[in-house]
Amino acid sequence: MHIASLVAVETTIPTLLAFSVFGLAILSFAPNSRSIRTFVANYGVFVLAGGVALVAVAGILLFLFGDETLAKQWLDQYGLFALFFIFILEGAMMLYFAPSETVVPVGVTVLAKSPSDYRTIAVIVVVAVIASTAGQYALFLLAKRGGREYLLEKPWFRIDDSSLDRFDHWLERWGPLAIPLSNTLPFTRGMLTVPAGFGEMKDRNFIILSALGSLSFETLLAIFGPRAFAILLDAISKFF
Repeated sequence: MHIASLVAVETTIPTLLAFSVFGLAILSFAPNSRSIRTFVANYGVFVLAGGVALVAVAGILLFLFGDETLAKQWLDQYGLFALFFIFILEGAMMLYFAPSETVVPVGVTVLAKSPSDYRTIAVIVVVAVIASTAGQYALFLLAKRGGREYLLEKPWFRIDDSSLDRFDHWLERWGPLAIPLSNTLPFTRGMLTVPAGFGEMKDRNFIILSALGSLSFETLLAIFGPRAFAILLDAISKFF
């Protein structure tokens, strides 16, 4: 049984990739491919986020109630890849299934061998910065090329018109400095991405400013987050 589980884990990602390629090929030849593309553009993000959430929940359940050895092997092999895709969603403000402030602390707690495993912690921070910057840049390009009305009509875009006006004002008042500052603060993280796109900021400038803010944010989370997460788990364990 254990061997069968290992084989299943080893073949999960290649199988998913194969089905994805096969599915895209079928969709490209579908007679109503235009309506399918519209559905993917409007709701594909929800499907993707839901899939990532299901995989995350399955991994947690396996770790807590299943084969702990298998769960650890799965995390060692695919943990950083999973974090990379999660942080792309986080950067694009599409991380619907978990607060972004919890991802790095949980990642450090699960993937680092100890609090002094600085190499793994540094790798997690680097992965988080690169992926979240990529996600923010993708949203930035959508805002820059699609415009305000395009984003507001998308069901996955969670910022309303009045909030956009407020964040536009932040950018006008504080200038480019508002981008790394907002990326460093909880609850405002990423909120200046869209106004920066509307304002036609240069791509290189946005990427640098976004990455600087993400670096400070993720570093702080990596240092202080795991301790807070451990305290939370200890408090929860007292009730069970």
